[in-house]
Amino acid sequence: MSFAHGGELVARSLKIQGVNTIYTLCGGHIAPIYDGCVNHDIAMIDFRHEQAAAHAADAHARLTHNIGVCVVTAGPGVTDAVTGVANAYQARSPMLLLGGAAPLKTKGMGALQEMPQTEMFKTFTKASFTIEQTEDIPAKMAEAYHAALSGRPGPVFIELPFDVLFNAVDVPDMPPAVNIAPIMPEVDAVRRIFELLRNAQKPLLIAGTQVYQNKASDALRELTEQTGMPIYTNGGGRGTLSMQHPNCFKASRSKALREADVVVLIGTPLDFRLKYGQKDWNPDAKLIQIENDVAELNHNRQADVAIVADARLVLEALSEGLQGVRYDDWLNQVREMETGFDQQQDGWKKLNDVPINHFRMGAAINDIVDENLILIGDGGDIVSACAKVIDLLLPGQWLDPGPLGTLGVGMPFAIAAKHLFPDKRVLVINGDGSFGLNGFEFDTAIRFNLPIVSIVGNDAGWGQIRTPLANMMDEKRSAPTNLAPTRYDKVVEALGGYGELVENPDDILPALERAFASNIPACVNVMIDPKGMAKTGASTPYIV
Repeated sequence: MSFAHGGELVARSLKIQGVNTIYTLCGGHIAPIYDGCVNHDIAMIDFRHEQAAAHAADAHARLTHNIGVCVVTAGPGVTDAVTGVANAYQARSPMLLLGGAAPLKTKGMGALQEMPQTEMFKTFTKASFTIEQTEDIPAKMAEAYHAALSGRPGPVFIELPFDVLFNAVDVPDMPPAVNIAPIMPEVDAVRRIFELLRNAQKPLLIAGTQVYQNKASDALRELTEQTGMPIYTNGGGRGTLSMQHPNCFKASRSKALREADVVVLIGTPLDFRLKYGQKDWNPDAKLIQIENDVAELNHNRQADVAIVADARLVLEALSEGLQGVRYDDWLNQVREMETGFDQQQDGWKKLNDVPINHFRMGAAINDIVDENLILIGDGGDIVSACAKVIDLLLPGQWLDPGPLGTLGVGMPFAIAAKHLFPDKRVLVINGDGSFGLNGFEFDTAIRFNLPIVSIVGNDAGWGQIRTPLANMMDEKRSAPTNLAPTRYDKVVEALGGYGELVENPDDILPALERAFASNIPACVNVMIDPKGMAKTGASTPYIV
């Protein structure tokens, strides 16, 4: 007979599930979990803010296709992590937040940091509950993994009271690792998809987050090469088909949607990014939806075929069922559309303005993109501009907040990425506004010897909001969107990292190479033109 405290049972469960790291900020309520993690060689990366720890767990989940785990103390520790959990929910990321809590024996009596935590999370998690018996920890943890990984992936919150974690019990049976079987597509639905696509003249496919989560990149490439169907990628699906592939397009999506007669959406919600399936769409286009979330089917636009299924299985079935079908004329039309946009952007990428134009900075970043680079977008206008000109090569090469649009994910995401893939280069594209939210996590990167590089597009303001406000009203009324031209490079130097200021566009690339060569956490602070996006006509409207 062997005994173990609650924290040990938590760690054993994580180890069985294949979780090798937790992201945390310390607190007395959760101390036994740390003891268990030491016993089982589970790395612990401690942050300066719980929001950052939660963001890191989100990135871990995305990059490993497994559970990402954040551990925080009770009360303010839990509330500080709320934004990270909400962001993971919107991004379909299977993270687990373990939150400490006051002892059950004093529940309702006003213990330190006591509050109704599980109720707070119920609207933006897949499950939120308290474990009340120490011996129930393994089974309840397995339930959480299943909830987080099945169907549409998402976060789960588990409240672990102080006495539940500290109690010692006979070690109960430990459930095996949770593995979710792929959802088979309905045969009749696949037949209807075949019929629509065999009769289509101008189909296009938009590959979203689910294509990445279901590891369907090879199947996506095989389908487009076999049929010539144009592909656009969206959300976490960016990179699932190399942007250097001749059938992958970026800039022409709205124009192509106005002409397409069949649109295939895979794991791509009809939200603001796709104009809710209405504006810029051919009203007569047939819609095929493949999702892992039944709630997304027929949302904002009625689909002609809507199924819940694994993306890889559907794509493989399409390749099998569309043999001999080609869309070459339509593919060439889309290439002509894309060429027009590319020519316009090529001019923007070559601008030698001082202060530096956003697109010129993006072009310099694109010069270093290879299969050994992970990119993280954390900002407004600067990330929007860079995303237009950076060619991603691999699935999982690009991370951004997702549809919640949360700023501050940059350094937490980068810390998780560099920890998981120490041999890869990790670059954060920061706005100066977003840098201020979690830039202090450079301290974390330095303590854990994680040589991340942040390139900051510094226009001394919240540019994505400032520009439309100034256009709608006047400069005076947009004053709350102004920041200072802060030397973020000096801030990072003060923390023990490497920093450079860049004011000339030709200096961006050499500065980036020196930052990576420093082999310590580094910041390249690029002074960009506050009116740079407006000058190109590419300003991103604030979407409401």
